[in-house]
Amino acid sequence: MAQQPDEAVERRLAQIRHKILVLSGKGGVGKSTVSAAIAEALAASGHRVGLLDIDVCGPSAPQLLGVQGHQVHQCADGWLPVYVDQEQRLSVMSIGFLLPTSTEAVIWRGPKKHAMIKQFITDVAWGPLDFLVIDAPPGTTDEHITICECLQAQQGTDGAVIVTTPQEVALADVRKEISFCRKVKMPVLGIVENMSGFICSNCSAVHDLFGKGGGEQLAARAKLPFLGAVPLDPRLTAAADAGKLPLQSVADSPASEALRNIAKTIVTQGGRPPELHTTD
Repeated sequence: MAQQPDEAVERRLAQIRHKILVLSGKGGVGKSTVSAAIAEALAASGHRVGLLDIDVCGPSAPQLLGVQGHQVHQCADGWLPVYVDQEQRLSVMSIGFLLPTSTEAVIWRGPKKHAMIKQFITDVAWGPLDFLVIDAPPGTTDEHITICECLQAQQGTDGAVIVTTPQEVALADVRKEISFCRKVKMPVLGIVENMSGFICSNCSAVHDLFGKGGGEQLAARAKLPFLGAVPLDPRLTAAADAGKLPLQSVADSPASEALRNIAKTIVTQGGRPPELHTTD
């Protein structure tokens, strides 16, 4: 008898101890960069980690982890993810591996996106994982509803990490993201303030190009954990553009240290997400 889709989801996700959804209210705040860095940091600390890139229209995980152009192969149990390291502690799956070129546009309506996300969940043979980090598209779309429906009934779904930049135009959309999580009953693990200051490559001074502290203030008002502030370091950007693992390549960066500390906080929470609150 053919396996029902929900049974297939349950069977696949049952092998994964912790599942973390990374969200952002709007594009351009560094959500994918934070997702990749969290996955890299978790793997570097000895965990088996998968990064699932479901940003169908803007897949960037292959570039950020230095595996752009790799091919996805099939085995008896489904699609094999692409391994980033020789120890096979960090693996990634993205629609970017399935496109003929990196500049190919994905012009799909909602049902086809829904089907692809469901296929990623049911058909990727991750094997046993400690963490699955899911890089979602920006905003609150039907893709988010699909992934939340897949995760909601699963034990070990820790919740969502929301990424923002400090300025009000980004924070306004984060409030909507928090409201979305409340409506779909997705716990929020906390807020990350990305691009919290720019580190000058010449003098190492920090300049607050986008302001500072907005994410932390919003977390306090929403009674949510503030996971950390990540400064903008051009060296990490250059490493990602060159296809190198940023945290490994620029280990001494304050941004790298901040991202490693965020990953440690997620491990410390250990599947015990805080109560979800909403802003006033």
